Amino acid sequence: MHKHRGFPSRMPGTDFQFTIRREGKGGATELKARERYRDRRNADTEADTMFLAALYHHFGEEPFERGNLDAGRLSWVFGREVVPAEDPFDPKSYDALLQLNMTALAANFPQALEVEFE
Repeated sequence: MHKHRGFPSRMPGTDFQFTIRREGKGGATELKARERYRDRRNADTEADTMFLAALYHHFGEEPFERGNLDAGRLSWVFGREVVPAEDPFDPKSYDALLQLNMTALAANFPQALEVEFE
């Protein structure tokens, strides 16, 4: 499993996790798009925004390896703002390539493009 050095491990000041420390014993958790309902808590939306901002800051528009990125957090944006970058795509692989869908990102989370990282 590739570890993305310099990528934030969680949203500052919260328990919203962005990365995992080590591989799961049963392999990678399958990525699948989760339904985002209109009544989601603001904190959940803020976590998605910060996660997408970190992805944009770290990888830009280039494909990136799933590696140690948290499957739960990825699943909230998978299939919309984050899409497979390879065909065939294995949703249960740490080596799977993903890519930001800049059109969906700009439409759904425009503020993620404006976040500044040190």
